Amino acid sequence: MSLPYFITDDPLSGRLSGPEGRHAVTVKRIQPGEHVMLIDGTGTTAEVLVTAVEGKDGLVGEVVDKQEVPRPAPRVTVVQAIPKSERAELAVDLATQGGADAIVPWISHRTIARWQGPKVAKNVEKWQATAREAAKQSRRAWIPQVHDPVTTNQLAQMLAGKAAYVLHEDATMSIKDADFSADEIFLIIGPEGGIGDDELEVLGAQAITLGPEVLRTASAGLAALSAVGALTGRW
Repeated sequence: MSLPYFITDDPLSGRLSGPEGRHAVTVKRIQPGEHVMLIDGTGTTAEVLVTAVEGKDGLVGEVVDKQEVPRPAPRVTVVQAIPKSERAELAVDLATQGGADAIVPWISHRTIARWQGPKVAKNVEKWQATAREAAKQSRRAWIPQVHDPVTTNQLAQMLAGKAAYVLHEDATMSIKDADFSADEIFLIIGPEGGIGDDELEVLGAQAITLGPEVLRTASAGLAALSAVGALTGRW
């Protein structure tokens, strides 16, 4: 059975405090003699033998193993059209489980949910928190970064000259025939209403299909990441 993962700025210190320490000591009830994995979210991991717990949120241990886990290659950024609130966190959770290296919220032409004013920072932080928890649950050494949201025109500028693929039910190219030899790949997941031809033209990305079924926007990213993992050296 894999070890429980906890996030800290300095895994090699063998110490845990604050909210993560509270989760380990009070919620998980980690005790001296048990092993845990501490990560910083950027590839550093430390297996720690717990030697003491302090109060309700302090954990101290001895580092028995450490690793620098390389980032998977190619790097994959998931561009996710912002779903309705009840599906937004699910989309981020599943993309993180699937191995996304970064997640970009996209305000597409058909996006219903709109982030404005103070909601922007609040929702980005919510997505980032979801990615952090999903990374721990899926035992990842790397936590995907959630970027600020972009409009279609901003996204088109971001994708210029990049290997970018948009999942589209009417595409004639299968994902298995796509060229994933670039160092960085962008997977674009549209809204529930789909992506219109005019918007697809603005993006300038290659349309690909995952298969005969039409997936929900929250699960499409995971399916695409799984395919890329199998078709490249990521897995």
